[in-house]
Amino acid sequence: MKLALCTFPAAPASLVLLAALASADALATDLGTLGPTYEITEPHLLQMIEQRLRAKERSGELARIEQEARQRGTDTVRHPPALANVRTTQAARTFFYDPTYTLDRNILGAQGELLFAAGTQANPLDVVSLSRHLLFFDARDARQVLRARELMAHYQGRVKPILTGGSYLDLMKSWRMPVYYDQQGLLTRRLGITQVPALVSQDGRRLRIDEMEVPR
Repeated sequence: MKLALCTFPAAPASLVLLAALASADALATDLGTLGPTYEITEPHLLQMIEQRLRAKERSGELARIEQEARQRGTDTVRHPPALANVRTTQAARTFFYDPTYTLDRNILGAQGELLFAAGTQANPLDVVSLSRHLLFFDARDARQVLRARELMAHYQGRVKPILTGGSYLDLMKSWRMPVYYDQQGLLTRRLGITQVPALVSQDGRRLRIDEMEVPR
């Protein structure tokens, strides 16, 4: 009887390795116990964590930790960290900020049409004007709070108060009007404000910034 010989493509190395492992498992031999064996006695990690939490709950420590966390959260909201890059005005100055920016890519419409080409310059003040003055001040300083009230009266309320320090919630309750906070100093850094109180007003296509002194 003649045997027909067939040739197959070379198998990938991964398949060869799997086949070898399967063969080794099929031919495995019980060599007996080579040494003493012990059962795993370490507690399960999740069980250990659960036990500790239950112990803290029984002792009242867990409730205390939760209360402290809530109190820290409340304190952070009521008294946000004062901005480190802003100080009380030492020497008054006036400067200007140009909000014009240059597009770094093409702006396309819904149908893929080109609306604005990369390199186009735009100024937000050409579209939307600054309807109210922006007043930055530190509410921890009574002199700045008094100056802010004077400016708000002068501009007949067309002022948006923005704090760089102090409690905006307390001030809102006292003034009965919205008071804002410059979170993480984003606005003061963008505008280049380093001293407060500072009043931001529109001057044509740019912003005028007046860092004002307060009475000693």
